[in-house]
Amino acid sequence: MTVPQDTFEAVRQEKLHAIEALGLDPWGARFDGQQSLAAVLALPGDGPEDQRPRVRIAGRIVSRREGGKVHFLDLKDWSGTPTFREIKGEREGEVEKVADLSSRIQVMIGQKQVGEVGWQLAQQLDLGDLLGVDGAFGKTKRGEPTVFADKLTFLGKSLLPHPDKFAGLHDLEHRLRHRYLDLIYNPETLDRARKRIQIVRTLRRLLDDRGFWEVETPTLHAIAGGAAARPFTTHHNALDIDLYLRIALELHLKRLLVGGIEKVYEIGRVFRNEGISPRHNPEFTMMELYQAYGDYRSMMDLTEELIVACVQVLGGEMQLPFGEHRIDFARPWQRKSYAELFAEHVGVPMNDADAVRRAAEDKGFPTAGKDPAVIVHHLFEQCVEDKLIGPVFVYDYPAPLCPLTKRKRDNPAIAERFELYVRGMELANAYTELNDPIVQEETFRMQLAGLPEEDSMAKMDEDFIRALRHGMPPAGGLGIGIDRLVMLLTNTPTIRDVILFPLLRPEKK
Repeated sequence: MTVPQDTFEAVRQEKLHAIEALGLDPWGARFDGQQSLAAVLALPGDGPEDQRPRVRIAGRIVSRREGGKVHFLDLKDWSGTPTFREIKGEREGEVEKVADLSSRIQVMIGQKQVGEVGWQLAQQLDLGDLLGVDGAFGKTKRGEPTVFADKLTFLGKSLLPHPDKFAGLHDLEHRLRHRYLDLIYNPETLDRARKRIQIVRTLRRLLDDRGFWEVETPTLHAIAGGAAARPFTTHHNALDIDLYLRIALELHLKRLLVGGIEKVYEIGRVFRNEGISPRHNPEFTMMELYQAYGDYRSMMDLTEELIVACVQVLGGEMQLPFGEHRIDFARPWQRKSYAELFAEHVGVPMNDADAVRRAAEDKGFPTAGKDPAVIVHHLFEQCVEDKLIGPVFVYDYPAPLCPLTKRKRDNPAIAERFELYVRGMELANAYTELNDPIVQEETFRMQLAGLPEEDSMAKMDEDFIRALRHGMPPAGGLGIGIDRLVMLLTNTPTIRDVILFPLLRPEKK
């Protein structure tokens, strides 16, 4: 028989009042001097009882076992590194991954040891409650590391029931909507969040060591520029103007190049009012950097250095799993031209417009009224990208696809741009930056031609052109999608699992 949710809540409310009746604050207070569970577990626990080290710990109750005048419970904190083992599931051939957590410790509560108030408190404890414990650390006769409590401090009541099996929450939708429970009961979620922090710290540390300055640029833009994407629109009441959540970091960072900040980067949120998929979230994190006197080939070298450093910080092995495959990040990485890959996988030269159009029509792609470069790139996306195992730098793109990129001096139809692909997924994008204000203005006008005037993307950033007219040094620029990088390095198939709070549809009542 299923017990109604409100019944569970009513029982917990009664326990809250019982805790108050003991003269205790059910919402806890400052609790100084606690040791992490990982630190306690590292202590020697094999000595005689009178030589056991004194400890003070705090954590969340994740299991309870009552019996007579002795209760056992397990506390959990965030100090340990989750490891995993596989066990046989309930069905034949089924294997389940379960967590062995070094951040979880057993607590033994004896009536005699904790006193009358402590023992009464122990009767009111539930899964999910927060508890402080003073006691001695040792091992039971079975060798279980245990804190033998002599004082309990209540630190917070959970009024809603928690999952009763520590194996965790399995329904993806439920996990995403209740990320707080997902972090508590699915240790791989907490581990993934830690790894994301390690990756971002590594990127920052390496760039700082290379002399880059980290800056912050506006999130609200008067013009949606720097990328071809649909923006989110908002309104500023005091100025009575529409503004846009930024779709890229690029144009403000380039202004800083003009201003003399020769190595600059930003790690920040960008927003694109587009679809949701395993690789796309409308709000995501980008790292963009610009280096004066560099080009797209110097950005290739820096990209390798940055990502290899992130691989190493997660364990040092140059081969990491991703799904059923392993990715070898050992340097140097492959470098192949866009034209070479197009000819290999589409079967025609990309500069033969008639052959390209026929190839597209043979595959059922509409071509009427489309620019040849658009048709080329559509074929590339459909016929080439999923073949790019990588890591591979795809370089020298058709110039019409790259309005912010410098053209090759000996072939203006080609832009000095690369994209980094791994397992068919674009991970990084880099240019030799276009710093000619005349060509930049012409390119913008061509790109915006035909868009309706009211379209948010039909406006040219005149101030950016003005900045270029004051002189921007030749430069290389690089953008890396942080969420996709974390997906790749943590063997996570969906972007929603590397973003702590991804966008979800409204919950059905």
